[in-house]
Amino acid sequence: QVQLVESGGGQVQPGGSLKLSCAASGRPFNTYAMAWFRQAPGKEREFVARMRWSNGETYYADFVKGRFTISRAKSMNTVYLQMNSLKPEDTGVYYCAAQLVGASTYNRWGQGTQITVSS
Repeated sequence: QVQLVESGGGQVQPGGSLKLSCAASGRPFNTYAMAWFRQAPGKEREFVARMRWSNGETYYADFVKGRFTISRAKSMNTVYLQMNSLKPEDTGVYYCAAQLVGASTYNRWGQGTQITVSS
């Protein structure tokens, strides 16, 4: 069973930076894409960024373009989210997700890590 484990959450002041990590473990699997989502209090979960695993192609939500960067350590089955210029509205639980080859949607999820941006 594939497991995704996020780390790197915490509290930061507006304008600060954090880097999240998501490590995939378990039985070997083929990944089509990995992504980050977030859920703010009282709101639905929303897409943040994704990376196609085969070629590293990335895609971002408009509200994080220029501030967040998704990257990977392919040999380690790990994906990262570097978050700069953080704003209070970036507060929420951040989830890592994997879309396996053959799946039509993200079918593996991490447990989530809390990000709080506050002065």
